[in-house]
This record gives sequence, C-alpha cells and structure tokens, in this order.
Amino acid sequence: MALDLQAIARAVRGTLVVERAPANTPIDGLARLREYVVVANRNFATLLTGDEEELRARLAPDSEVSETTASGVFVSTGDSAELRALLAKSRMTAILGARLPNDSETTPADAPSETAQAASAPSALHAHLAAIIAEDQAASDRLVTAGTKVLTQVARRGGAPAVIAELAHRIDGWAVLLDAHGQMITSAGAGRLHIDDATAAALGRPVRVRHPGLQVHQVGSDRDLTGYLVIASRSSVTSRNRDLASQSAALFDLVLRTRDPSLTERLGREALMGVLLAGGQDAGRLLRRWGVRETGLTAFHLGSRTRTIDLERLTVRWLDELGAEHVFVAGGGRVRGFVPDGLAEELAARVMALTPLGTGTAHLGLGLPAPAELLRRSALQAKQALDTAVEDRQTVLRYSELPTVELVLDAMGDESSAQLAAVLDGLRDADGNHGALTDTLRTFLAEHGAQRTTASRLGIHRQTLASRMRRIEELTGLAMDRADDRAAAWLALRALGLSES
Repeated sequence: MALDLQAIARAVRGTLVVERAPANTPIDGLARLREYVVVANRNFATLLTGDEEELRARLAPDSEVSETTASGVFVSTGDSAELRALLAKSRMTAILGARLPNDSETTPADAPSETAQAASAPSALHAHLAAIIAEDQAASDRLVTAGTKVLTQVARRGGAPAVIAELAHRIDGWAVLLDAHGQMITSAGAGRLHIDDATAAALGRPVRVRHPGLQVHQVGSDRDLTGYLVIASRSSVTSRNRDLASQSAALFDLVLRTRDPSLTERLGREALMGVLLAGGQDAGRLLRRWGVRETGLTAFHLGSRTRTIDLERLTVRWLDELGAEHVFVAGGGRVRGFVPDGLAEELAARVMALTPLGTGTAHLGLGLPAPAELLRRSALQAKQALDTAVEDRQTVLRYSELPTVELVLDAMGDESSAQLAAVLDGLRDADGNHGALTDTLRTFLAEHGAQRTTASRLGIHRQTLASRMRRIEELTGLAMDRADDRAAAWLALRALGLSES
C-alpha cells in the first residue's frame, strides 16, 4: 500500500500527533483496540480504533498489552488535553480530531445527540478507515496488474534484459538477476554497482550495505532453482514492489528456460563462423553441410546502444521468419552473421520496423555480397557500417552508403593504417592495450566534444573527464581544441577499429 500516516491524517482531516512512529511510516493494516495483540512489523504502522476509556486501560502501567498498544497508531474523532497527555506519557503516535465523510462544520437540528455520536464514532471511523485502505489497495492492485501486463509484453520483445530494465524503472531502484550459483545474468539501474550485496542477500550471507527496500525473490522452485531476483527501491511502497518483483521472477523463470539455444548449437555456430571467416574451399563445403545452398552471402552486424533489447532473440525470430539458417554468433552486446544476398534487404526491413518498448533501438550494418569462400571482407564491411550507424544514430546502414572517410580507410594499406593508428600509441596501458583513456577519447569525439554528455555516457564526473582529456593531450601531443587534431584522433580510432559505442 502507498498510504502512510500523513496520508491517513489528510484523508480523515485529523491532526497527526507524532511520537514513536514517524509521519512517513507506511500503513500495514487496521484493527480495533481489543483485537490488537501482536506487532506484525515494526517498520510499519497499524491503525487502532476504539474509545478513550479502553485506550486508557490498555496503556495502564500494569497492563500486559501496554507496550504492544503503544506501538500502534490511535485514530480518534476526539481531541483533548487529557488524551494528548495520555498519549505523550506512553509515546504513542495518534491521529486526533478525525472527521467522518458526513461531518460538517455546523450541526443540523435533527443530528443525533452527542452521546449517540460518541458511542457510534469508533465503529463509523473504523469503517471509514477500512474503506480508505481498501480503496488504496485496489488502486495498488490495478497498478500491479498494469505493470505485469507491460512486463509480459517486454519479455516477448526483449527477454530478460528488457524485463529487468522495466522493473527497475517501475520500482524506482535497481535490480539484479542471478543464476542459481549467484553469478550475475543481467542487471538494471545501479544494479551493476551492487553485485556483491545482491549475491550476499540471495545466498544468505551478511550484506555489506543495507539498502532500503531490499528484497530477494526466488526464480523457479526449490527443486528446480533457476536463480534469484534481487531488488532495492527508493520507494516506500514495498508491497507493490514485492508483487511486481514476484511477477517478474515468474517471467524470468519462463524466459531463462526457453530463450537460450543449447550449448551444443552455440558452439557449432561459433565453429562455423570461424571457418567462414578463414575462407577458402572449406568455408563453402561447411556451409553446404549446414544447409546453406546459396553461392553468395551478405554479412550483417546488429547492435544497440542499450541493453534492453535482446538482439539474439530478435535475430533468431527474424531468421526463422525469413526461412534462413542460423549462421550467426552473439557476443559483446552484438550479433554478427551472414544471410543469403536475396534476404539482406528483408532483414533490413525488419530492423527498420522494430519498435521496442521503452528507450533505445537496434542498429544494423550490412556488408557487400561475397562468395562463400571470401566472406571475411564482407564481415569487416558490416562491422564498419554498424559502427557508423551507431555513432550517427541510423537504424540501417549499408557499406555502400558509408561516408568517404570509411572508403578511404578501407582503401589504405596495412602499413598506412598502422602509421595512422600509431598516433594513439601513447594511450596504451602497461600491457600494450587501449583502455580507459582511449575509450574516453572515443566517447568525447563521438559526442562532438560535449563534456556533459560525454561524462554522462562514461559515468564519471565532469572534473574527472577534464583531467583525463588533459592527460590524453599530454600523451598524444594532440590538442582537442584544434579541428585537425580532432580529425586525426578520429581517423586513428577508425584505423584501430575502436570507434564503436
């Protein structure tokens, strides 16, 4: 439920008298004084109704239920100095002077006597509070139902990554999906920053940091465990978040059992791609054994700026619709493969027609047609086309449509390309690899030097970005405020093949 003590006080037009229960304490139920015998959850408040004499008796020092009663929140139509003194002595939070829906500032001539009103007030107030809580619960249930429908649609479109991204948005927090051994499958929100805490919570280990709204939901049954869903929310609406997470856990159980092909098929496709990229007669023979009879194929690379789109799942569906064999591999957030020349445009049409839920879109790069024995060049062309499509935010880009810079780089020999790439050798780490500084430069140039956007994409502070850019200029001798130097850096990144997002 979304109700807290402040909301209840406003609903009944009463005065909130805060003692041990804070004003923002969420409500977990309603009870009559004589029925309240146990504290269900000290992080929540139970509303109590009854007459003042009964309250006085239960709060008496010699009463066995005085402490239990004081942990609740007394709601009454009355408000007097004696009542407030009693509540203050026991440190009991209350809502006083509550008014019923038919109450008005003036009393009609035919209104019941004060005695009759006093006798009926607790019962009428209890019924009024029950109606408020029921209405709120119904609204919460409607939100959960609507959220579950959206999560189901998302699961069909984008699989587990899309579901967890939508869930994190709806609970206003982060979420982590783990396998049965505590290894991360996917995450959303700030979940990647809290993998250790999520794993500890799922496996029953001490949690380093107690996150608000932390919940663990089992994916699968005890006898057939698939994994764990761990969520943490900034919202106080724990019951709604719990219901949404529970529904998501059931979706994950279905998705994780049906979305992945067998390990054997994956390994087979990876081996096939290796032979195809090596080229030669072996490539043609293996393709025919795989069921591909076409003499020419077109390479494709599929990618996305976001992790909410399940590219592998989409590729399987599209190839099935086109009647094409599964000649592709997925990895690193991308899918690369080959389709018969006659189906390349139909694949492009499906990518163009994709309308994923939420943010983000898929990008497709297409190479030039090539014979089965010479597919490596087409694969490189498709990669270059996808890199440019992602940077320029184009949905589909064919190699033949690439800007002039791509054609120039493609025409350069290996020695010239190596000389061009050497401009950025100063950014290599101790092992000779390009790391954080090169990635910073790439993102900075891709965002046209916009520091705020660059820092946001890298997940760093703007001062950290400025420090890195100064270091890059020192190591390369390039000045990022000069157009020629920025162009040289971009060409070097292109020559290195490091320009993709």
